Amino acid sequence: MFRPDIVPQVLPIPGGGLCLVFDDILLEPERWRSRAAEFGAQFEPPQHNAYPGRELRLPDTVTAALLGTLSPWLQHHFGIVRIVDGYCRLSMVTLAPEQLTPAQSLCHRDRLHDPSGKLPLASVLYLFDDPPLGGTHFFRPLLEKAPLMQLLIDSNRMEAEAFFQHYRLSRGYMTDSNAYFEKVLTVPARYNRMIVYPGMNFHSGDIGRPDALTEDPLTGRLTFNGFFAGTMA
Repeated sequence: MFRPDIVPQVLPIPGGGLCLVFDDILLEPERWRSRAAEFGAQFEPPQHNAYPGRELRLPDTVTAALLGTLSPWLQHHFGIVRIVDGYCRLSMVTLAPEQLTPAQSLCHRDRLHDPSGKLPLASVLYLFDDPPLGGTHFFRPLLEKAPLMQLLIDSNRMEAEAFFQHYRLSRGYMTDSNAYFEKVLTVPARYNRMIVYPGMNFHSGDIGRPDALTEDPLTGRLTFNGFFAGTMA
């Protein structure tokens, strides 16, 4: 499933953190696209997150196989000694910009708070061969902690138009810096490329061509996403 001899490129994320880039990580990426197309009708809108599209949960055996490949690198670069929780899914960004909520119009973190002290990690594997469909942007906040948390809370609780007017933001995919976040790194999409990064780093998909989004796994922005929590040495 995954190349056993894979070695990542390491990209520092300005402001803190690392992004690992694994190129050509799947041995047979076309089989993944074919299977995604076969099960396309089973992709569903998310139930527990704000992902702007549809997703399909993958079996735990897939998560175990991925971690078997990544674990040495997670230990080396992030100090992870044991993964205590995790899952994988196939995902497709499908919403038009005018359909996005305030929270979906901002960059995000995959976990806002983890009182257990575990380090959350996330991964994205690009399964489309049309690079303009977009890689991943990373951002650093320009606000202090209290106003930053207020912005994030308001993005989930305020009425949409009131939020956009109050914060002087526009509805749509976040692809550049604004008054609240500075874009510090962009990892371009490449077919069969996986990136791994701390989930607490603010990030967003580089959806610069939303007109090209489709619900067809063979032509749309199909990704393989992993989410993990690990204990550190």
